[in-house]
Amino acid sequence: MPRNLYVNLPVKDLDRTVEFFTVLGFAFNPMFTDENAACMIVNDNTSVMLLVESFFATFTRKPIADAKAVTETLLALSLDSRAEVDDFVARAIAKGAVEYAEPRDLGFMYQRGIADLDGHQWEVFFMDESQFPGA
Repeated sequence: MPRNLYVNLPVKDLDRTVEFFTVLGFAFNPMFTDENAACMIVNDNTSVMLLVESFFATFTRKPIADAKAVTETLLALSLDSRAEVDDFVARAIAKGAVEYAEPRDLGFMYQRGIADLDGHQWEVFFMDESQFPGA
């Protein structure tokens, strides 16, 4: 059995968050989606569990970070082209995300950073490994 990764993120408004990520092209696994959580499918082995804050709190003894005030994590998401990165960011901003950094072009990698509705930071990038220095 392959290893799967489930990233868990607290959200304030689950319906609004699901709508936001649906516009960005993500699908959701209905088996693990209810009024407390939505399982956003990234690929066959990776999902993001979007959990209502009160439900998220049942999994930890620590306070929940306010992702709009502190950096809790950087979530890096690869896409298939620079154009896809730009389109993804444009759609995210149109639905309420904030771009928190200038686009970065490193030659082999093109990267942009957005904060979603709850402030979680997403590094959206395209990488052409054939252009990596020393490849």
